[in-house]
Amino acid sequence: MRAVAVLNQKGGVGKTTTSVHLAHGMARLGEWVLGIDMDPQGHMGTSLGADNRLPGLDRVLLNEERLVDHRQNVREHLDLTCAGPGLRSFETLDEGGPERGWWLNEALYELETESASEAPEWVIMDCPPSSGLLAMNALLAADDLVIPVSCDFLSLQGLSTLMQTLSKVEERMQGASRKWLVLTRFQTRRRLSREVQETLVNHFPGQLLQTPIRENVALAEAPGFGRTVFEYQATSNGAADYAALVEDLRLGRVR
Repeated sequence: MRAVAVLNQKGGVGKTTTSVHLAHGMARLGEWVLGIDMDPQGHMGTSLGADNRLPGLDRVLLNEERLVDHRQNVREHLDLTCAGPGLRSFETLDEGGPERGWWLNEALYELETESASEAPEWVIMDCPPSSGLLAMNALLAADDLVIPVSCDFLSLQGLSTLMQTLSKVEERMQGASRKWLVLTRFQTRRRLSREVQETLVNHFPGQLLQTPIRENVALAEAPGFGRTVFEYQATSNGAADYAALVEDLRLGRVR
């Protein structure tokens, strides 16, 4: 089981879009996938047409219930644990001390060991745009971190801050996850897009996944129908780019 956290403290960089399409893209290849919506806003669930009114991750983290009991099948080979209506209260939880950051990791370990026959091959976690307790749970549970970066210099500045934060956490935990950068909202004809891409290649060698995600209206429209771009407009640039990005992550293809 390979756990992937898609995270960035900055909003508007395509984090949920990337989470949804990595999850569905893997499932389309026949891989068994569990998506986990860690954002109380429930956007991953909405994008996949799931019922966000049902309990999900909130019960897992707050009541110590099993992940295997809180999964909705949303596509062939793809299950989703939605955020659940009570997830917001997790950020303000006082009890549990430092161990609170490890609760998702423990739930995934239980899923892999005690429910091995139902364990997925991939876990894709859509994190909230913050550095709170939910993001920490994802970070400590992840084998891989996928960090979407949009083509503007504010995103670069935010990435620098995020990398410093991750470095401090990993130093304290004496461990590190694989880190992959994804360039989003890429416009081929814009010089700024190319400059941001070049900056990422130079400053983060071996970490920028090969395929940039081009700006594409179909990616913005698809969630309104509870569909992914693979279903909504299969011939679009967005579908082509995310299909390629899935292979980049599977094979470790970088620029």
